[in-house]
Amino acid sequence: MEPKTSKESRTVITDLVLPSETNPIGNMFGGELLARMDRAASIAARRHSRRIVMTAAVNHVAFNKMIPLGSVVTVEAHVSRAFNSSMEVFMDVWIEDRESGRRSKANEGIYTFVAVDEMGNPVPVPQLIPETELEKERYAAALRRRQLSLVLAGKLKPKEATELKALFS
Repeated sequence: MEPKTSKESRTVITDLVLPSETNPIGNMFGGELLARMDRAASIAARRHSRRIVMTAAVNHVAFNKMIPLGSVVTVEAHVSRAFNSSMEVFMDVWIEDRESGRRSKANEGIYTFVAVDEMGNPVPVPQLIPETELEKERYAAALRRRQLSLVLAGKLKPKEATELKALFS
């Protein structure tokens, strides 16, 4: 299987925030944003693996900025690291200023997907080659996040989490 780059999985979804997607004070429901992020991330994971993918985990979501009714919201997703059958997908969420059109980062998230066959069994995925400095940072951090998740789930002994241990040495 040929390794792939992050840009090969890049997915951009842009949409408008409608009244039915907002809370009583006129800001987008968090769950609505999570669903949009899940759709963008699943497409990115599918592009990377060329397989059926399933959401395995929502590792991190930061709701840093409220997203008001009528906002143009863009979710940019790309695979930040591939493991055996799983892929970490990093997303940046942007909103556009109505008058200037300038974009500002509103939120971010990290989801994990698993590639599966038609029977739902995990299948191998191509490795990822990070190219830019940001991709390299996210790639390295993905291994630490994975090790932490495995330690917390009891699937990896803390002493075996070499990348995490290196942070504290």
